[in-house]
Amino acid sequence: MPAVVQRHLLLCATPSKPRCCDPAVGQASWNQLKQRIRELGLDVGSQAPVLRSKVDCLRVCMAGPVLLVWPDGICYGRVTPAAVDRIVDQHLLAGQPVEDLVIGRTGWRP
Repeated sequence: MPAVVQRHLLLCATPSKPRCCDPAVGQASWNQLKQRIRELGLDVGSQAPVLRSKVDCLRVCMAGPVLLVWPDGICYGRVTPAAVDRIVDQHLLAGQPVEDLVIGRTGWRP
């Protein structure tokens, strides 16, 4: 039986109409996210997989790139490659949001 997905990370990384982030920073952050998830063995096929999706826009339009951690409902802003490392280490692995990067909470907890 396949493992249950623990989290889904949505990163607005390469907006077609850049309003809130530099697409180059978004792409670098996306590349770092992919690398870290693979390095840690958290990708699809692991016991506690983390899905990741690169999206055009999350309609937050501020402080981009923006990363939404689902189902936690935490939105992070200014997600540089260095911020990706902090979010993965502190939030995904240790279960503690990185408060100085949080720009909102969705309230969509199931």
